[in-house]
Amino acid sequence: MSRRSVARLAGAVGLWAACALGDAVAQPAEIEPQRVDAARLMNELMTGTGPIGGPFLLPDQNGRRVGPGPWRGKVVLMYFGYTFCPDACPADLSNIAAAIENLGPEGARVQPVFVTLDPLRDTPKMLGAYAESFNPRFAALGGTEDEVRHVALSYKVFYEKVVRPGSDVYLIDHTSFTYVLDTRGQYAGYFPPGTSGKRMAEQVRALLAGSSWRRNP
Repeated sequence: MSRRSVARLAGAVGLWAACALGDAVAQPAEIEPQRVDAARLMNELMTGTGPIGGPFLLPDQNGRRVGPGPWRGKVVLMYFGYTFCPDACPADLSNIAAAIENLGPEGARVQPVFVTLDPLRDTPKMLGAYAESFNPRFAALGGTEDEVRHVALSYKVFYEKVVRPGSDVYLIDHTSFTYVLDTRGQYAGYFPPGTSGKRMAEQVRALLAGSSWRRNP
């Protein structure tokens, strides 16, 4: 792994931690989801080691099971988070919405997707209202904890519950990448946390035109 990649990895870890309460006020929950090696998952994502993504079907806010198959013909921008996320999720979902707006008429060929990492609290109604507040075409996906975990880990997403000591209140630590699927429903690449809508639109426009994904710098 190059020095530059190590630096990016460290930055990604920092951004992932921003979604949590912080070690000073929160500790990892003792129950599932079980801790997975975050550095290993992010290294696999950044280097393309092993398969990333794959077919899946999860229930959306309207109870329909959807996934890469039904979305073929569109570029998919997919984000994993949860509705109680205090900062990273709203910022990145806003950037996805801005990318679609920047694309103009071509934005109709983009499918925005939000997958909850907190299916116990995020009901379909909550998911729909939350995701659609950023763009009304968002597919907001949930499912069982096992279903969500399977899909999340296939995309190298690290996440775990963190709880306030002495309380039942919890947030979720999670990596914050926006995943891109091409018009064939295949994983194409990712946008790092904080990527602007304008930058996303540039690469998505090229992908819609048939160009290959430009590897993340």
